[in-house]
Amino acid sequence: MFAIPLGDGAELGPLEPWQAEELLAHMDRGREHIGRYVGLPDAVADLESARAWLRSYADKAAADTGRLYGIRLDGRLVGGVLFRVFDAEQGTCEAGCWLEPAATGRGLVTRALRVIIDWAVEERGMHRVEWMVAPENKPSISVAERLGMVREGVLRENSPYRGVRQDTEVWAVLAPEWRAARAAG
Repeated sequence: MFAIPLGDGAELGPLEPWQAEELLAHMDRGREHIGRYVGLPDAVADLESARAWLRSYADKAAADTGRLYGIRLDGRLVGGVLFRVFDAEQGTCEAGCWLEPAATGRGLVTRALRVIIDWAVEERGMHRVEWMVAPENKPSISVAERLGMVREGVLRENSPYRGVRQDTEVWAVLAPEWRAARAAG
């Protein structure tokens, strides 16, 4: 399998249906932490649901409507980044991430997202990359800021999560902004 080095023993590579056991073990290690703001742990509750979730992203990749990548640290799956939505015709996509607690604070998500956003903008011609985040999710907001995204607003109580309606902040970076920030170093 191919992998893109992220530095410090970390790498980014595909996350595919045949890796369902690895995904489930990872999710079990970080279930409570990851589930504070995103529903991934609920979607990956057992081996069958892990395989189905990975298959859904394999189908999205085949249809060119989404992508999924795992972040590995010293060979162990510790998180991932994805394009939950990928609309090549409109030039808009939505990036997302998750990370288990043992891997936080190392910049892994930011580095991985830079790789996939570069690909989306430079290779696929995406004009707008969006980031949706719960206002309480300060680490995720910090990632958006490090990526040069702009907070565009709040969708009030738009998303029911575990029985409670929550707000969603909308952040985004446009291709010219991304390129200018990358050129500035």
